[in-house]
Amino acid sequence: MAREYKSFPAIYELVKEIPAGQVASYGMIASLIKNATPRIVGFAMAGTPSGQDIPWQRVINSAGAISERDGADRQRSFLKAEGITFKPSGKVDWKKHRWQGPSETWLTKAGIDFMDFLEIQAKWPG
Repeated sequence: MAREYKSFPAIYELVKEIPAGQVASYGMIASLIKNATPRIVGFAMAGTPSGQDIPWQRVINSAGAISERDGADRQRSFLKAEGITFKPSGKVDWKKHRWQGPSETWLTKAGIDFMDFLEIQAKWPG
């Protein structure tokens, strides 16, 4: 049975902000969504509805790797097609591909002050 949380729609809208060629961690997404945790973001990505252009493949774990599970090879293939490169360890180079965060429009809509966002962003991996 798939889990679903009230925060899923907000998570999906935020993930839509991640452009091709960049990745974010479950924790990065959770840090910007009220009452979300990295695990809840993972549940949301696992249950991403089709046909809504939600780039679920751009959300990876905090180590910079794709979590090993069904669909991991598909996710890796999608990311490579978008230009994401992987180190020999299988991890993404955060310095090269880390998402810098959502648009100011998204931050304003979410009620997050830009200076507060910068404090949150400073704790992100990479």
